[in-house]
Amino acid sequence: MIDVNYSRATKSGILVACAASLAVVLAACGSDSTTSSVSESAPASTTCPAQTPEAGTTPEWTLPGSTGSVAVAGSTDTTAPLVEVTTPFAVTETQVHTLQTGDGPVVADDATVSVCYMGVNGRDGSVFDSSYERGAPVEFPLARVVPGFQKAIAGQTVGSKVAVAMTSADGYPSGQPSAGIEQGDTLVFAIEIIDVSG
Repeated sequence: MIDVNYSRATKSGILVACAASLAVVLAACGSDSTTSSVSESAPASTTCPAQTPEAGTTPEWTLPGSTGSVAVAGSTDTTAPLVEVTTPFAVTETQVHTLQTGDGPVVADDATVSVCYMGVNGRDGSVFDSSYERGAPVEFPLARVVPGFQKAIAGQTVGSKVAVAMTSADGYPSGQPSAGIEQGDTLVFAIEIIDVSG
């Protein structure tokens, strides 16, 4: 999702960064031509809960697509979000839904944010990246993410939990084979906005 300048990083550092946060540096792995850097850090007291939600968790958003459907429940203090997909799921227009509204400041279009997120491929329902699985939020500038991710976060408030179902055009129009994303895939993200700067 983010273009990253790794011109000062070692080759092994690039591989570690790519493996540690696939979706956030997906478009940048192996590229030296970009100009922004990403800090994968957040306040030490902040974590992304990794525990799976209980069976029967009630969705906060259900969206029928042009094919299939998705049901999303946001994360809690102790559990990761729940994203259930009836495959293949596709949308013809990017849809954003606020699952829970936070009480922090509004996120500007060009802000740097710290978020916990889970990315799910609508074609097959697979989780292709999750900071919840890693247990730590990721920090990045919104100017460097795919359009659908920016649409989901900009204008929200810190503390909010948001879901987005994005078209391929707002995600990866040509696909991202390293993440199992094919051309035309609709992507679904469940996101919690932890902090904002800038």
